[in-house]
Amino acid sequence: MTNYMGFSNSRGLALLCALLGTLCTTGSGKTRYSVQEELDKGSFVGNIAKDLGLEPGKLAERGVRIVSRGRTQLFALNARSGSLVTAGRIDREELCAQNARCLVKFNILVEDGLKIFEIEIEIKDINDNAPDFLTEKLEIKIGELTAPGTRFPLKTAFDPDVGMNSLQNYYLSPNDYFSLAVKSVSDGAKYPELVLEGALDREEKKVHQLVLIASDGGDPVHSGNLCIQVTVLDANDNPPVFTQPEYRVSVQENLPVGTRLLTVNATDPDEGFNAQVSYTLDKMPGKIAQVFSLNSVTGDISILKSLDYEDAMFYEIKIEAQDGPGLLSRAKILVTVLDVNDNAPELTITSLTGSVPEEATAGTEIALINVHDRDSGQNGQVTVYVLGNMPFNLKKSIDQYYRLVTARSLDREQVSEYNITLRATDGGSPPLSTDTHITLQVADINDNPPAFTHASHAASIPENNPRGASIFSVSAQDPDSIQNAHITYTLTEDTIQGSPLSNYVSINSETGVLYALCSFDYEQVKELKLLVTASDSGDPPLSSNVSLSLFVLDQNDNAPEILYPALPTDGSTGVELAPRSAEPGYLVTKVVAVDRDSGQNAWLSFRLLKASEPGLFAVGLHTGEVRTARALLDRDALKQSLVVAVQDHGQPPLSATVTLTVAVADSIPDVLADLDSMKAPADPDASGLTLYLVVAVAAVSCVFLAFVIVLLALRLRRWHASRLLPAVGGGLVGVGASPFVGVDGVRAFLQTYSHEVSLTADSRESHVIFPQPNYADTLVSQESCAKSEPLLISQDLLETKGDPNLRQQAPPNTDWRFSQAQRPGTSGSQNGDETGTWPNNQFDTEMLQAMILASASEAADGSSTLGGGAGTMGLSARYGPQFTLQHVPDYRQNVYIPGSNATLTNAAGKRDGKAPAGGNGNKKKSGKKEKK
Repeated sequence: MTNYMGFSNSRGLALLCALLGTLCTTGSGKTRYSVQEELDKGSFVGNIAKDLGLEPGKLAERGVRIVSRGRTQLFALNARSGSLVTAGRIDREELCAQNARCLVKFNILVEDGLKIFEIEIEIKDINDNAPDFLTEKLEIKIGELTAPGTRFPLKTAFDPDVGMNSLQNYYLSPNDYFSLAVKSVSDGAKYPELVLEGALDREEKKVHQLVLIASDGGDPVHSGNLCIQVTVLDANDNPPVFTQPEYRVSVQENLPVGTRLLTVNATDPDEGFNAQVSYTLDKMPGKIAQVFSLNSVTGDISILKSLDYEDAMFYEIKIEAQDGPGLLSRAKILVTVLDVNDNAPELTITSLTGSVPEEATAGTEIALINVHDRDSGQNGQVTVYVLGNMPFNLKKSIDQYYRLVTARSLDREQVSEYNITLRATDGGSPPLSTDTHITLQVADINDNPPAFTHASHAASIPENNPRGASIFSVSAQDPDSIQNAHITYTLTEDTIQGSPLSNYVSINSETGVLYALCSFDYEQVKELKLLVTASDSGDPPLSSNVSLSLFVLDQNDNAPEILYPALPTDGSTGVELAPRSAEPGYLVTKVVAVDRDSGQNAWLSFRLLKASEPGLFAVGLHTGEVRTARALLDRDALKQSLVVAVQDHGQPPLSATVTLTVAVADSIPDVLADLDSMKAPADPDASGLTLYLVVAVAAVSCVFLAFVIVLLALRLRRWHASRLLPAVGGGLVGVGASPFVGVDGVRAFLQTYSHEVSLTADSRESHVIFPQPNYADTLVSQESCAKSEPLLISQDLLETKGDPNLRQQAPPNTDWRFSQAQRPGTSGSQNGDETGTWPNNQFDTEMLQAMILASASEAADGSSTLGGGAGTMGLSARYGPQFTLQHVPDYRQNVYIPGSNATLTNAAGKRDGKAPAGGNGNKKKSGKKEKK
């Protein structure tokens, strides 16, 4: 690479110094470089920073860049090294074509100082292209009579390189007939020429292969080749020649028209047009030209007309072969005609019967046939027969006529149509035959009854079917045809459960489809026996029968029916007994149910749907047995209600329920006391009676409240009077201890005011008990009275001052924990023995009775009206005058006086020699009333 400066160093330096400090400076010289083509991208061209006096590391800072106009950038600046490098591969031939010098010019701009430098780079050529012909193959045609020395121009080669790298010379491959001459012109171009050195002979060598080589002057040398094919053209110097002068052929007279007999062939050693041979028939007398034809191109001899041995047995044909320019030769063909059996027999149907009834007897004539063969002699002898194993025969008639007759009776049901093939064969060699076909229809007669596919049928239909539903289809086949095969279906009349069969099913007379005329019920009709008759329409008609069993399939259309326990007709509820002592698994009762369906639809299962006491009873899944699941307890109610469901296994399942009432009791009398609660109310006025009772209770409550107010007022008045009479109280101080307790204290203890309203929803009996005083008819013992108790001593006695013995309290009873039998309350709420520790001697009892009577006498003026009478304990107002102490339990036996070991008892009962009434006898009854 060479660097040229366009001005001297001294002048450049001076100019550069003069222009320093100006706004813009432009370099007036050119910087030149040279580079070879086809270098890789980034190849070094020159050190532009050094040549332009720039610092390599500051090219980017000073904005140094290449400026070119309208051309692709072929070069680039390396900002780091300051070098000018190629931007890609450079092809000199593409850039400058065939120019001797290839120059690329561009400018370099320094934006920092607004300086512009002109750069010029020369692209050097390398030998990168070989000489190339525009075509790879060249064909030259030269006649074989061409004179030697004749020149033929050849194709030139092209090399895009320049100088010594371009095309320099041509060479021809060595041969005996041709040489190469190169013609140069004034511009230096060279044109090759092919020179014929000797005479050519096409018959000796038709084609000559040559190679023309073009080479350049580069290093290494490149070259290109052109293949030259020299074809020697023929000259017409040889006539056509037949393969043989005479041809012989023998043909049969039965050859079809157009059949090729033979092919003649003539050859010409020339080629092309000179070797094109055409064939023609020589002019001959007679009809030869009408019988035979000759193909002028292929030389095929064919028949234009059928040959006949009787007309001509031999033919002589003359032919000519001529090439393109007109040279010709001649030959002849000898044709011998051979006599053959070329005529097949002819069959003619003179008369024909199209159909034969199947009842026709053997020997019935069907057709009359004539046979003819145009050949003579043995070739004219004809034999006729029926092909196949068919029930027909041919019988000889006069001359060449034959009769076709039946060999036996025909059956249309086996074969309804016959395709008869008749064959006539002559005696030639080989024999010829002719076939003819006759179609014979066998007419039908009604000789077959309808036949069912099965001797009997079975069908099924589900019950509750819709009316008109299709049940089954029967089908019969009749091998006859037309009307004889038209079948009509009917049902044989019958009765089912007294009703005609036509009320149940019908049949379509044309299709044989059975229809249901009613909705079947399996529980009424389970099976129907039908007889179907199939009749044809022949004359006379024939018929056959088939039996049909129609089964009605059960559907789950009946719910289970409970037989036991049966629902009473009077509206009451059946009661089953279960003793309280029953062990788990005790059989209480059994639910019995049936289902009118069958199969799975009648398979019943039982389950406990609802129970007033869950877990107490269990029901057998398949037996329906109601058993106790556990032992009965005292807390279990007397009345147990069970709802048992019975369900079948149909789809969908149906069910029924029954309600069982189980009475839990050890004996029947215990159950009878509670039967009233199980009765349904029969009086429509019960609701009105309840309203009246509610009003009565309200009134009694008001009266009781008024009575309590009056009683309190009397007590306050008496207390006030005792305060005003202290003298009387002082006089009592000197009185000794009385064996009797105060009357007011005893009366306050013994009087009880109570009211009870008893209402029931299922009974018209109601009880209203008004407040009544109850008086004891016995006296307590002196020992008991001596003990002081706040509940038994009146208020005025407590305020009396005097003897300290009167105010001194006896020590309380240490045994203050009482058993259940000693606690106050009704007998219905007690368990065990209800007799207390009442006084056992008669004296104590009479003392308590006298005190009670004295208290009753003192209050006879007003308060005695509240009592119920002596000996009744206030019960007459509740139970009526007919009740006395011996009729009802004595509730006083459980009254206990705190601080004393005495309890109230019925002394009158003891005097009468009767034991006190125990609580066991009326325990349950009292409990029931208390529950109400």
